[in-house]
Amino acid sequence: MTVLIVEPNAALAAIWGAHLKRCGWSVKLASGQQEAIGVLREDGVSLVVLDLDLGEDSAFAVADYAAYRHPDLKIVFVTSRSFFSDGSIFNHAANACAYVGIETPPEDLAAMVEHYAAAS
Repeated sequence: MTVLIVEPNAALAAIWGAHLKRCGWSVKLASGQQEAIGVLREDGVSLVVLDLDLGEDSAFAVADYAAYRHPDLKIVFVTSRSFFSDGSIFNHAANACAYVGIETPPEDLAAMVEHYAAAS
């Protein structure tokens, strides 16, 4: 099963990716919107880990495309901000299954990936 990590910070994406690989997942990395949509055009992604802060790009465009192309695909949103801390992210992205801080330990992120990918 494959996890798509959409994270502009290459070092952080590598840490998350390495941990998920050690847990047995196949990992694809994208640093922004266009790369992520390119990966989502293919089949085979089981879950997306998506940073809400993609700079000039739009995380919601990625989430919308994922919902259109793969209606059952779940997204774990990560962020360093508190803007959606009220849970409203679930009103804006129907495919959101979790919302966590960017400082979440990789092992906790891996546990969420395992849980939500198995549920979908």
